[in-house]
This record gives sequence, structure tokens and C-alpha cells, in this order.
Amino acid sequence: MPQFGQISPAQAFRLTGTPDAPRFFDVRLAEDVATLPRLIPMSCLLPHGEVAGLAEPPGRAVVICSKGRKLSEGAAAWLRSLGWQAEVLEGGILAWEAAGLPLIPLADLPAPGSTWVTRHRPKIDRIACPWLIRRFIDPAARFLFVAPAEVAAVAERFGAIPFDVEDVRFSHRGDNCSFDALLDDFQLHCEALDRLALVVRGADTDRHDLAPQAAGLLALSVGLSRMYRDDLAQLEAGMALYDSLYRWARDGHDEGHDWPQGRRE
Repeated sequence: MPQFGQISPAQAFRLTGTPDAPRFFDVRLAEDVATLPRLIPMSCLLPHGEVAGLAEPPGRAVVICSKGRKLSEGAAAWLRSLGWQAEVLEGGILAWEAAGLPLIPLADLPAPGSTWVTRHRPKIDRIACPWLIRRFIDPAARFLFVAPAEVAAVAERFGAIPFDVEDVRFSHRGDNCSFDALLDDFQLHCEALDRLALVVRGADTDRHDLAPQAAGLLALSVGLSRMYRDDLAQLEAGMALYDSLYRWARDGHDEGHDWPQGRRE
């Protein structure tokens, strides 16, 4: 049971991937980061000496160090003095790792607020991937939707990360789609995201036998694409769609619906 001002790794992980997720601040020393060069999804490195100068408006925060002791306790207390609702990750990142929860390799993590670029007029993968990036990798990520023939040139000229086009890192691999590639390379596999990935893969590759929900996701995605001429407006609407799908995959995948009761008998 977490003590006052603490949150367990399992509790903290349930907050990731949700629209109201807290900020995760990793205040480990440089030598501790070098020993375990991976980050909890959505966390950012914040040296403990820079906590006092944090310019972000106060909100909810989870503070992470190696073992959940002096560095995170002190940083969380300082954040609370600045108006934050700050909690310490019980047992630190070592407890998170011991629980088998996802950790992103630091070397693969793009800079906060990075720009990504893909083909315009998105349907499935090109909405699912931005959702995954914003909810688990970089909440400040920016997305550009451009003509298919210009994706590579825009990526080069604007320093953007291309995705879901041919001959780039984050794209289809064999029978898997770009969403799967992100899960693989950022090591985000967990039960809920793997279940969601199966639905995305089935819808995006037209293999509805993979998951019964795939046909429904295709229908909703096509409908969204017809509703919006603005790709960014479609993305914002799609974020809510994938938020609900993630909660289904995490908490409601085994729930059915039978009304009037006994209709199936």
C-alpha cells in the first residue's frame, strides 16, 4: 500500500494513455540514467536542481527517481510548494521495471515537441499512430499532413519524422502496420495496447478476421474522413475515438450487451 504522497507503479500506469494523465518528471541523477537508460512512457528528464525553476502551470505530477526516496520526495515536496498536486512513484523506476511495465529506450526517444509527417487524408494508421505518440511518447508532438509525394522532402526540410509511408522506419513491416512498428521500437507492448493493435491492424490491412471490432473501426474511420476536410480537425476527433478504444481494450474488452435482457435465449 503506497504511503501518503506516493502512488504505486500499477496505479501510475493506469493514468498513462488517458487524456488527463499527469506529468511524469524523472529526476534521477545522470549516473542513474546511464545505468538504466530508459524512461517511463510520457516522462521527461528534469534534473532535481531545476525543479524550482519549472515554468509550466501547476497540475498533477508523478515524480520518479531510482528508488522513490530522497530525490523524488524532495522534488515532489518542492512542486507541491509551487501549487502542483505531486506524488512520488513508490519504489521509483526500479519498481516500475520489476513490475514488467513498459519502458522506452532513451536513445530512441524523440525530442519533446518533435514534428512528425505523413500523407494527408488519414484513415486508420495515420490517426492511430498520432494517438499513440501523444498518449504514450510525446504529448507535445506536432503532426503534418502533406501530399504523399512530398512526405520525404518535407521530412528533410522541416526536420520531421516520417511515418506510414514506404521506405521509412515507422511503417508497415510484413503483415503488421505502422502502429505495430511504434509499439515494437518504443517497447510499449502491454496487454491493452496489444489488444488495440490487433484491431488497428485488422482494420488498416482489411483483415477483419483478426478482431471482430476491426470492421467497426474501419466504418468509423471512413465516416470521420468524410466528416472533416481539415486533417488536423479529423485528428482531434480521432483522438477521442482512440481514447475510447483504449479504455475498451484495457477495461471493457470482455463486456457484452444484451437488452432487452434474455433476448438471445
